[in-house]
Amino acid sequence: MHKRTKVKMTFFVILVGMASMFTAVVTDHWAVLSPRVEQVNATCEAAHFGLWRLCKKVIYISEVDYNGKGCGPISLPGAENCTYFKHFTPGDESEIFEVKTQKEYNISAAAIAIFSLAFMILGTLCLLCSFKKGNDYILKPAGMFFAFAGLCAIISVEVMRQSVKRMIESEETIWIDYSYAWSFACACAGFCLLFLSGLGLLLLSMPRMPQNPWESCMDAEHEVE
Repeated sequence: MHKRTKVKMTFFVILVGMASMFTAVVTDHWAVLSPRVEQVNATCEAAHFGLWRLCKKVIYISEVDYNGKGCGPISLPGAENCTYFKHFTPGDESEIFEVKTQKEYNISAAAIAIFSLAFMILGTLCLLCSFKKGNDYILKPAGMFFAFAGLCAIISVEVMRQSVKRMIESEETIWIDYSYAWSFACACAGFCLLFLSGLGLLLLSMPRMPQNPWESCMDAEHEVE
């Protein structure tokens, strides 16, 4: 298979990874939090959130089996209200949820995710430039940028995971149960695709090893691929 064909296939995988990561950054289904259901035939308030926004959903619980368990699932019908975190919208009223969360964790996760997007943009520019004849050397920085984007993605995922863990373990919050949602899965998928594709581009940027003992590396580089 020709080298240029391999690069194009890798670029397609990268596009899927970029779409997954971008979806994770702009959506608010990273984690779902549930308080304890104290009584049936009453409402409880579950929440799901992302890097920028918190959504609370009032759910009516009518089944006895849910008594003493977590409110939800979040897919049940109910009135939903979404607000941006106060530290991203100065001047808004403070939410109890925001006071009790690890604010520094949330800001860190959002900032690292933005770095991931920046690396993806730089990698894409380098990769597009490498398609021009004689610009194969740009594959190496492109691969590095995409690998860095993947690393930033998984670091953001881990920071968010630690934030959720600390919220659940804290005695100052009402949440007793949690689960990770599809935005979290998109970020994990983005990490895998971007990081592996970045490594793939780095391998493709390396000169081809000689196939025969008498063939020099310089000859291998100048062969038509």
